[in-house]
Amino acid sequence: MSIKDSGSQTMGRGSISRRELMRRAALGLGAVALLSAEPAFAAPLSIAEQATAPRFSAPTLVRQGMGTVTIYSALNESTNNAFTEAFKASMPGIDTAVLPLAAAGELQTRIRTEKDSPKCDVFIGGSSEFHDPLGTEGLLTPYVSPNAASVDAAFKHPAGNWTGWYLGIFGLAVNKDRWDAEMLGLPKPGTWDELLNPLLVGKLDMPDPVKTGGGYIFLATQVFRFARNEELAMAFMKGLHLNIGQYVGTSPQGIELVGQGQFLMGPNWGHDILTAANKGQPIEFVAPALTANEIGAVSIVKGSPNPEGAKMFVDWVLTPEAGALNVKLSNRLSTLPTIPPAPGAPTLDQVTLVDYDRQWATENKDRLIKAWQSAVGM
Repeated sequence: MSIKDSGSQTMGRGSISRRELMRRAALGLGAVALLSAEPAFAAPLSIAEQATAPRFSAPTLVRQGMGTVTIYSALNESTNNAFTEAFKASMPGIDTAVLPLAAAGELQTRIRTEKDSPKCDVFIGGSSEFHDPLGTEGLLTPYVSPNAASVDAAFKHPAGNWTGWYLGIFGLAVNKDRWDAEMLGLPKPGTWDELLNPLLVGKLDMPDPVKTGGGYIFLATQVFRFARNEELAMAFMKGLHLNIGQYVGTSPQGIELVGQGQFLMGPNWGHDILTAANKGQPIEFVAPALTANEIGAVSIVKGSPNPEGAKMFVDWVLTPEAGALNVKLSNRLSTLPTIPPAPGAPTLDQVTLVDYDRQWATENKDRLIKAWQSAVGM
């Protein structure tokens, strides 16, 4: 189920929300209701309007109990579908409405835009760099789930603004067929500087640092590997820009284009690259030295329509059952130490990590993005 925007409605003490009104009408008439492909939050219907209101064309049962948890998700569609269905199966009487954008930056912007009238309960997926600023701005409700006790302190906010539930490792998606045909027997890159090879002009794609967690983490990684010498880092990014054929709006899109052979390779997430390879695409994961990892986070939006349902969802996300399901669906690493990695998935001990200061990267995100845009002329 997905949702869409509309204006907010200030409710008086004796008034009934549109959601409650439609629920009562559905129960009284034996009808069923569904949020549309992009849900609306319109003004309440009058009693006269109820009698003539058109019926929804794609019905589903109205649930009772804890109502609906509205989720803004940076996960891919297949993961969203299986994940939310598993949650509903474990929590009878609760439903979900999901806005899936797969671009954490766009969801972050949306939450900021809706701060005076929040439309969602939970923000899930995307690196903690997109959740943490929202907490600093007072747009998240701190919540320390009892199930977060098993999560290492390095993977969660100390006050509960967000909790890490998966880890991802950054590297390169390489189209093996194109590499063998075009790169003259060269070994695949072992360092990021090898991406500046003139043979690669126009042959790379890359997640947009403005819109995606992967793109920004890649940018910050360059700053850290140059010991925070931002001038050197931006010189590298300017040189790399010559080899980038397309900046993509989501990380999965970048992998898809490499898998299709439209690009030879591009920086991206190891777990998604493994997923593509398991589907038969001629693609493989390569981790140059001094790479980085993400902490995929989940958080609760302040002033959300269903805060208790949001807590139930966060609690469930941090269960071993949900952690194991996510590993199965996405090949990501779980932050729960008892959940083993997926077969063939890259793990932290298999790569050389840069000294990545996540707090500094979060605090300097807007400034670094502007510096990058200036360096590459975007």
